[in-house]
Formats: sequence, C-alpha cells, structure tokens
Amino acid sequence: MEKEVKYIIEVEDMTVAYNVKPVLWDIDLKIPKGVLMAIIGPNGAGKSTLIKAMLDLIKPVSGNVSFNGKSYKEERKHIGYVPQSESVDWDFPASVLDVVLMGRYGKLGWFKRPKEEDRKKSLEALEKVDMGEFVDRQISELSGGQQQRVFLARALVQEADIYFMDEPFKGVDAKTEVAIMNILKDLKNQGKTVIVVHHDLQTVEHYFDWVTLLNTQLIVSGPVKEVYTEENLNKAYRSKGKILRR
Repeated sequence: MEKEVKYIIEVEDMTVAYNVKPVLWDIDLKIPKGVLMAIIGPNGAGKSTLIKAMLDLIKPVSGNVSFNGKSYKEERKHIGYVPQSESVDWDFPASVLDVVLMGRYGKLGWFKRPKEEDRKKSLEALEKVDMGEFVDRQISELSGGQQQRVFLARALVQEADIYFMDEPFKGVDAKTEVAIMNILKDLKNQGKTVIVVHHDLQTVEHYFDWVTLLNTQLIVSGPVKEVYTEENLNKAYRSKGKILRR
C-alpha cells in the first residue's frame, strides 16, 4: 500500500539570487493538498520569484521542489499557471479562443490539432469566466481585467491538480475580482490546490484558508486562523520600515 503524501508541494533549502544578491534565502515550505493559499509580503520580498522558481522558470542557486514527491518536469501536466498580466506580450496575434486552447496542449502534445472536445471545454471555461461573447476577439483588444479572465480560462482547461496564480487581482475591477475569487474557491472545493501571490492584506482572511508570509526568508506558513497575526505581519513588513496594524 502506497504511503499517502501529506504535503502536495515541498520546497527544501531554496535560495535564489539575482546578480549575486539573494532574493530568496534558504526557503523550506510545505503546502498541504486542497488549500487555497496566499503568498504575501512587502514589495521585493520574493513572492513572484518563489513561484517562478518552483515552476522551473527561474533557476535557483540551491534547493529542491517536489510535487507529490516528483519533480516539476514529471508533474507539469498537473500544474496550471496564471502569470502576472504585465509579463505577457498582449500584442501576440491570437484570438481569445486560441489563447484558451493553448491550455489543452499539455494533454494533446504540441503537434496535435485540438479536437472538438478541446474546443468544447475551452468554450465552457470562457463561459465560466464570463468571456463567452469574446471568443473571436483578438487578445490585444481586451481590457486588463478581460485578459486576466482569459488567462484564468486557459488555466482551467488544463484540468490541473495544482494552480499557481501571480497577482490575479492586480488591475481588475471589483466585479472581476469577485468572479475570479468564486472560481478559485470552486477549485478548492474540487480538491485542487491553489497558490496565489496576493497583495491586499484586508482580504486575506475572507479569501484564503492558508497563508505564507515572506520577506526574502520565510516568516511563517500555516492556516490563516493560526498564523495571520499582527505579530507575524510586523515580522514580515518591519524590515521595510512599515509597522502594520489590522
């Protein structure tokens, strides 16, 4: 009988440096299956760098990451990623449907044409994010919030077990934020693990059940009800000259 994996993601001794200067230092992090987790910390704390290093987009100086006890390369088909909107080339000539269909390539392989089922799932995902009427629109013609919804739909059609989202609420209106949050909670209710780089401290307790506080080093990680305290927030933000009170 196989031993059940308690943590779906484990990061061990991870250090990342840019031009010799450490951005992340000696990170040990364990994330349980089925949580909706926020990564928070001051600007420059290494939040986006952490998920990029976990996803093999940045090469760490040291450290290991495992997903269900396996490497990212072995598990990549089960992992979805929504990057920050400003890191995407929105001038790329593609329709909304084309962009969402890209999320199916992990299952298809790059040289196979999408089938009717892939198109159907892509259209369903666009309806879910309230973008069904924009299927044929060029991605560059959309507003920032609409583009974010399309990238969320692309992640949804991957039918992944783990989702990484890098500031999905940045630059979106209140209606879009609520819509995205409802989808993330739905994913959690399906047993998916969702990791979100987040910046709004006021919404952490309402949106998430797990939180990781970061400031180059790991401050604390655990259930929101236990670790999201004024003391821990001040530890995370104090070195940036900001004392927080909630």
